Order: sequence, then structure tokens, then C-alpha cells
Amino acid sequence: MNSVKYKDVLYEHREVCDLKNLVNSSAALFGGRDAFLVKDSPGGAYRPISYAKLKADIDSLGTALSERGLLGAKIALIGENRYEWVVSYLAVTNGGGVVVPFDRELGAEDIAEFMRRSDARAIIYSSKPENLVTEADRLFHIDCLISMDAREHAGRRLSLPMLLARGARRLAAGERAYIDAAVDPDALCAILFTSGTTGLPKGVMLSHRNIAANVRNMSKYVNVSGGHTGLSVLPMHHTYEMTCHIMTAIYQGCRVAICEGLKYIVKNMAESKASVMLGVPLIFENMHRKVWRNAESKGKLKSMRRALAFSKLMNAQNTKLVKRLFKEVHRALGDNILLFISGGAPIDPLVVEDFNAMGLPMIQGYGMTENAPIIAVNKDKYSKPASVGLPMPGTEVRIIDEDGSGIGEIVCRGDSVMLGYYDDPEETARVLVDGWLHTGDFGYFDEDGFLYVTGRKKNIIVTKNGKNVSPEELEYFLYKIPYIAEVVVWGADDARGGDVVICADIFPDFAYAAERHGRELGDDALKRILKEEIDRVNEKLPGYKRIRRFALRDSEFEKTTVQKIKRHTVIRA
Repeated sequence: MNSVKYKDVLYEHREVCDLKNLVNSSAALFGGRDAFLVKDSPGGAYRPISYAKLKADIDSLGTALSERGLLGAKIALIGENRYEWVVSYLAVTNGGGVVVPFDRELGAEDIAEFMRRSDARAIIYSSKPENLVTEADRLFHIDCLISMDAREHAGRRLSLPMLLARGARRLAAGERAYIDAAVDPDALCAILFTSGTTGLPKGVMLSHRNIAANVRNMSKYVNVSGGHTGLSVLPMHHTYEMTCHIMTAIYQGCRVAICEGLKYIVKNMAESKASVMLGVPLIFENMHRKVWRNAESKGKLKSMRRALAFSKLMNAQNTKLVKRLFKEVHRALGDNILLFISGGAPIDPLVVEDFNAMGLPMIQGYGMTENAPIIAVNKDKYSKPASVGLPMPGTEVRIIDEDGSGIGEIVCRGDSVMLGYYDDPEETARVLVDGWLHTGDFGYFDEDGFLYVTGRKKNIIVTKNGKNVSPEELEYFLYKIPYIAEVVVWGADDARGGDVVICADIFPDFAYAAERHGRELGDDALKRILKEEIDRVNEKLPGYKRIRRFALRDSEFEKTTVQKIKRHTVIRA
């Protein structure tokens, strides 16, 4: 068993153990500095919002929620990336409440189910998913619905702008219930639904200490303080974006520009003069591909290759010479990028090497929601392109059950390890053993203590943009189709270089089909029926979870002695 702890800290840090202290100390340190850059209308100019204003808005909304009897309540949150999302998240948690962020791609049934499972009393939402929230309210009565965009209250439906104004007036009148509310660092502050290794999505329970420790310790390896501007691209409901970008930026005094959408990344990068961006491999690989295609279209492919080879040979990362050699690439990306950070899924090391050689420093890290999320990360001044980095400060990482080549399961422990799964003690006990979080991922350490991940989570399908898809969750829905006797869901790489394709191998219930239709059905007829049934299942799923291909088999799957399908014997071609 190999065990590695973190290595030398690069940067100074201040102690924080809860999100309220994180916000309050940052407001005191950086009050007049820009915290966010937002747009009031699509395509408009960026407008700054200061750290002092951020704290004032958090306290105002929290005070208004307190007045409504929601102090300490569980409150769900859904919508696109925006400043109001951050204010809502922190207003809930910093009053001792529990925030329950939802994926903005969820359907109405999922919203209703997660509201029920999390015991959430209210939901804060933007106008985009408003119809879905309304439908979810019909399925599961929601005590309080708070619109980020509505300008008036109407019964149970409240207006976030009006709550902010109401809270500000209450604060000015001397109301201090929210501001003085004590926060227990070890108390639950967030429930995040994420695909596990079995069954339906589980609610990961994170405490204030879990998140604050992740932010504080990551900041010992990666510096985005001072005049840095980060472009917020990934969805804020995901702990990778919320912890590693938003919370870390607030902690270090960085400015965050809200991106208008994936197709506006390069445009917003230039407009905001972004110097830092967190992303998933799909984003960076697409950028990498465009750089080379652009060079080819301009007849500069050979000269680009020579310049890249020279830079790699001289190890001349981020020097003035390198920036001159690749000035067109830098100009296309806004001419200010100082750091790219990739996570959420494995990335091609060549992409990291090329960007570094072009004077665009890039590192990658590794984690999971259950560790709030970072487990290992490369230092911004000391990294290896193929590695996910060193164990993060405050985190001990072990490789257990190693095979002959030293590869085994990655387990970790530290202050960022989750409290457990909400209302699921059995699954919690399976994953948390004597304080160690069993990730289900496989990897090894090199001689310098850098971690390498060699396999994806057991069974989990990871898309190129970092989405986790539980095959068991999809199988759960497919098994509701009476024509299916057995099924295994898996992911295949698209031969055309696109995203991972969700596939299903199906052993049909031939007897049911014959009984239902009064005759034996041929493969073509059975496939048509199954396609219609699967299409109906897909309609209820987010796009990235939809089954795109399926195949029929003539015999049952091979099983264990306890009648579990041997999933990994399924041919994936």
C-alpha cells in the first residue's frame, strides 16, 4: 500500500473554517475590489460588482429569508450561471441553512423528486427553468418559490429583487438576526446530487469545513489572487466550479466574470481580460483543435510545428519569446491568459504540453464531489502534464489493493471528505471506511509523489465535458420497459471524435413480446418497438444521459453466483 501526503506549500494562506468567515474576511480585506463582472443584457458590456456589495447582498437576502422563517432551512437552487446564484448560495449557507444546487438540465420530475428527497422547503430559480419548476410544484408541493427575475410577490411566489430590497431595509433598521446567526463549521451546508456507482443519484452532504478546507488548501498550490480575472464557464451547480473557482476566487480576492455561454468563451475572455479559466477536457481540446485548424487554414502549420518543437526543446514556457512566437494564439484568447486548469475528466496530456509550450500555462487536478471536490492538483509552478498532481495539502492519499504494476484503488482522508450520503447510511458505510473515502478510481504514484489516474470510476461513464453518468440509473429506467429482460448500459468513444456515446446491450423478454403481440417478433420489429420505448425514456433525461445506441442479444448475460451481471464482460465495440 502506497501512501503520500502533500509536499511543500507554495503560497501563504489565512485560516477559515466556514463559508461565513470566508465571505466576511474577504469583504474586510478586498471590500473595494471587484468581485464579479456581470452583463445586464446579452452582448452588453461587463459591469463590476465589489466585494463590499457582494457581502451586502448576501446579508440582505439572508435577512429577508430569515424574516420569512427560512433561516436554517434547506433551499434548492436552479438556473444558469449568474451573480444571483452566488448570492443565493451564500445567503442560505451563511445563515446556517443548507443549499441544494440542482443541475439546470433536470426535468420537472427530477426536480420534484430531489425536492422531496432533500426535504427542501423552498427553491430559488431563474426564468429559464421557470416552467419546469412550475410543473415540479404540481408534482410535489413546494412551500416557497423564489424567482431571480420576477419583480413582484404573488402568494407563495416571491421576487428575489424584492427580497434583497426588503432585507436591506431591515438591516438599515438594525435587524441583526441573520448577521449574528452562528455557523457550525461541521454542520451540513450543502447537499449535491451526484451519480454514484450504483442506483439513483445520491445526495452528497458537505459541511462548511469540507468546502472551506478545500478552498484554503488548494490555495496553497494555486495562486489566483491580486489582479487575476477568472472566466466562469462551468455550471455553478457542480462543486468543481463552485468550490474551485467561485469560492477560491472569493477567498483569494480574484475577480470573476460570468461567461454568457460556451459559444461565447473566446469573446468573453477578451472582453473581461480573463487571466484564469477552469474547464473540462472537452473545452480545452476544442480550443486546441481550433488553434491547429486556424494555423492550417492560414498556411502556417509547418512554422507552428517548428515553433512548438523549439519551445518544448528549450522548455521555454511563458517567456516573452514564446509569447512572440505564438502571439496570434494569445491574441485570439484575449492576450491575458496566465493559467488554464482542467478537471472533471481525464485530458490528453498532449493538449497540456502544447498549451504550456505556447506560453499558456496549464495544469490539471483530480477530485470527486464526495471530497468537496479536489483530492490532488498540480502546483501552478511545478506540474507534470500526464499527472493529476500531488495530494492536496490537508489530504492524505493511498493506493490500496495494488496489482503487480503498483496500480490500485485511490482512497483519501482529510477535512474535505464528505459527511456522507443524505439519508443513505448503507451507501455511506460502503464508501467511507475508517475515515477513508474509497473513490472507486484506480491509479498509482510516481517516484516524485505525483498521482496518475489509470481508470475511470468503476462503471461510471464520464463524458468529455466532465458529466458523470451512472449506468445503473439508466438501467433502472430501462428495466421499466416490459420488453427488456436484462440490460447493461455503457459508454463508447465516438469514432468521429465527439463526446462519449451512451449505449445499451439488451436481452429482450422474448416471451412477453410474443404474448403481447400474439406472435414471435423478428429483430427488426422488436428493435422498432424498443426504439419507441427508449425514446420515451430519453425524453425524461438530460441530453448527456440519453441512450444513443442499443443492440439486441440472443442470450442472457454472464452472471456471478449471486446473480449479478458481470458488467465488464460485455463487449464494448
